[in-house]
Amino acid sequence: MKAFLLAAGFGTRLKPLTDEIPKCLIPIHNKPLLYYWLDLLEENGIDEVLINTHYFPEKIDESVHKRKNTIKITIYFEKELLGTAGTIFTNRDFVKNEQDFFILYSDNLTNVSLTDLYLFHKSVDSLYTTYVYETKIPQQKGIFLIDESTGKVFEFEEKPAVPKSNLANAGIGVLNKKIFDYFYSTNQDFSKEILPKIIDKIYVLRTKRYIRDIGTIEDYNIAQKEWTNFQINI
Repeated sequence: MKAFLLAAGFGTRLKPLTDEIPKCLIPIHNKPLLYYWLDLLEENGIDEVLINTHYFPEKIDESVHKRKNTIKITIYFEKELLGTAGTIFTNRDFVKNEQDFFILYSDNLTNVSLTDLYLFHKSVDSLYTTYVYETKIPQQKGIFLIDESTGKVFEFEEKPAVPKSNLANAGIGVLNKKIFDYFYSTNQDFSKEILPKIIDKIYVLRTKRYIRDIGTIEDYNIAQKEWTNFQINI
């Protein structure tokens, strides 16, 4: 199975940490965040990953080549940022022989089971299946309203002014290949432009494992304190 690991962002809210490195290389206990992702992918038996780059791409290249990888890694440099859906659409040949594939956001720190998410995805009639977590700042996240008994999604809103729940999209998901029926260009945002079109085909899964969106300095400092207690078999 294959995965897209989205890593092209500037990490503006993480400055000054990202003044000289991309956000996927910020250190968590002296280890680049990207390495935790590659560990997780290898532990879950993912065969190949495509990592998109833009900001300090040469440092990501260098970091990837320094690591002893067992997973096959393809790095795709975006001269102009394509948007989350645009990256997948542009690189659709990467998954042309896949029934399903992962879409992962590299600014998360997590020890979730990708295998469990995939198995749940295959057990339901889902086009997109993602982990969710409870957030105290739903106005700053993509928020789902769901059927708690089945995980089926009723509504999704990106950064709602008046949130209807506190269940945030973790950015750790599985897509079915039929998702390409909803793509139309190389410059689209997945949350804003694709998810609203497929509401009736989305399922979510809760987890007790650790998920921390490292989007700000505050999130980063919290993660540094919390992570030791959550490093469980990744």
